[in-house]
Amino acid sequence: MTQKIKVAIAGAKGRMGQEAVKMLLEHDDKFKFVVGIDSKLDGVDVGEAIGGKPIGVTFVNDMEKALSIYKPDVLVDLTTPHTVYKHMDIALAHGVRPVVGTTGLSPEQLADLSRRYKEAELGAIIAPNFAIGAILLMKFSAMAAKYMPHVEIIELHHDKKLDAPSGTAIKTAELITQAREQVQQGHPDEKETHAGARGAEYDGFRIHSVRLPGLVAHQEVLFGAVGQTLSIRHDSISRESFMPGVNMAIKAVMNLDHLVYGLENIID
Repeated sequence: MTQKIKVAIAGAKGRMGQEAVKMLLEHDDKFKFVVGIDSKLDGVDVGEAIGGKPIGVTFVNDMEKALSIYKPDVLVDLTTPHTVYKHMDIALAHGVRPVVGTTGLSPEQLADLSRRYKEAELGAIIAPNFAIGAILLMKFSAMAAKYMPHVEIIELHHDKKLDAPSGTAIKTAELITQAREQVQQGHPDEKETHAGARGAEYDGFRIHSVRLPGLVAHQEVLFGAVGQTLSIRHDSISRESFMPGVNMAIKAVMNLDHLVYGLENIID
């Protein structure tokens, strides 16, 4: 019998975290959910805290304590941009493999973590988006950019999201940049009469961020050429859409000896 992967969830009380808890419990033949981590909760049953029945797994309010006592194989981090770097640092010290769904790490932080996880020969995954459809959008966009280099990205998220542009938009932009020749887009004498109207500039093209209640996570990549346009769009209607990717990442990280940035690197 294959040994179950022991999993801790940081941010298990949040909207994404609650879906991750449900996913682990539904796949208890592969995973063993051992501890929830939340800075405001300690000793409380996770199931009760998220509005359900007791599940026999409690919250711990300190990351160091949780990893020391429960010794998980994998830490799923679904917290906030200003805590994830510290959490990955703690996970590295405890030999725990992180699967991170929080965006907002700086390029310098990513480079530092990549170097240190490689030196430790410890697997880690940072996923700007766990939705398989969003990963396919990134791949398709990189394919299209080779032939249609005039492009703009519009990403739309709920109004509680802390970072802009989204990690998905930045990752998509990186892949587009790698695939296309840089071109001058728009009129050379273009002028913004209201600052920011044209969005954020990235390697010669623009990224636009929308934040509204009622949205979850959405992205559209628009390409333009003479006499034609191409639109590639992905919509996450609910946070359940991210769970197949979380499931896949937990399994994949157990076989890695370095940090991987983006799920497109672990799917065919």
